[in-house]
Amino acid sequence: MPTQLTNLLGLSKTKMEAFLLSLGEKPFRAIQLMKWIHQQGVTDFDAMTNISKSLRASLKECAEIRLPLIKECYEAEDGCFKWVVEVTSGSSVEMVYIPEAGRGTLCISSQAGCSLDCKFCATGKQGFNSDLTTAEIIGQLWLVNQTFNTFGTKASRKVTNVVMMGMGEPLMNFDNVMDAVGLMMEDNCYGLSKRRVTISTSGVVPKIYEMQEHTDASIAVSLHAPNDELRSEIVPINRKYPIKELLSSVNAYLDSLTDSRVATIEYILISGVNDHRQHARELAEILKETPCKINLIPFNPFAGSDYNRSSDSAISNFRKILQEAGYIVTVRTTRGDEIGAACGQLVGQVDDTTRRSARHLAAQKQKQAESNAVQSLKVQ
Repeated sequence: MPTQLTNLLGLSKTKMEAFLLSLGEKPFRAIQLMKWIHQQGVTDFDAMTNISKSLRASLKECAEIRLPLIKECYEAEDGCFKWVVEVTSGSSVEMVYIPEAGRGTLCISSQAGCSLDCKFCATGKQGFNSDLTTAEIIGQLWLVNQTFNTFGTKASRKVTNVVMMGMGEPLMNFDNVMDAVGLMMEDNCYGLSKRRVTISTSGVVPKIYEMQEHTDASIAVSLHAPNDELRSEIVPINRKYPIKELLSSVNAYLDSLTDSRVATIEYILISGVNDHRQHARELAEILKETPCKINLIPFNPFAGSDYNRSSDSAISNFRKILQEAGYIVTVRTTRGDEIGAACGQLVGQVDDTTRRSARHLAAQKQKQAESNAVQSLKVQ
């Protein structure tokens, strides 16, 4: 049986040093390799000219730099890009680039599908296949950087911010996400600021506490409801980790940081579900002890969803109540929705191992059949 090659793309600095030591090489070679791979975008060992011929020969025998495969690319009129990327499992995930004045944000996936089932999210309806490897996570950033560096008309585009807000719950793939985030912030790789790399979670409380030992990246919380009854309905993980426990873990993480950063509270506004004035007042109350800013996100429709976007007046009223309570509040502009790249719309192509997607499809068909029957009776 042939020896499995080590994919250097996903190795942290510590793991790269250990790998080189196993080859009898000095640890300082790790920095050289990481610069070639992540900063220069080189995947051919022979092109790494400041590395000895003997080491290059050894690497060709036991290592590789293997990237996920871009299958499709879409560009929206507003300048957003969406890529469909095939990973080792055979499933596809999606990543999105959002250009803004003075910055470019890349939204990266961490799982093929999602192991959670938030009711307002298209990804959750796809079920779950697998965690992405570190190489498949960091490979998304590598691919976009090289895409923008290669084609003349896109050369001015640059990834300045990364958000782990794509497909999947990042903290359910903890080790691989921590290694990938470390590479993003590593000076010898991408050198992104800890303020410009954000891990978004639906509330995996034990892992939020564990983050203190592994990273100082920024944190965002997908809250979406101001009380446990409503949140448990639309964000099922709340049944295991209720809001009070979640916010306590977030406060502990913020306390562990050496600067005065705040958490970003993500709140999708769904018409008639969580967008009433009283919901805004409750939200203002429960967040009083948590240093945060609030990002309101109008719901983005997708096939099979029964939810609707909140009205402009409801969004305005919600924001006003929070602002009057002293919070910094932004309303996210919907971007890339015509290519299915807006928040909550990412679906990829997932070989679902949970059968959740089949159950959702069956329920959707049953509901449609009942609706057709009612319409038929009305006609009669």
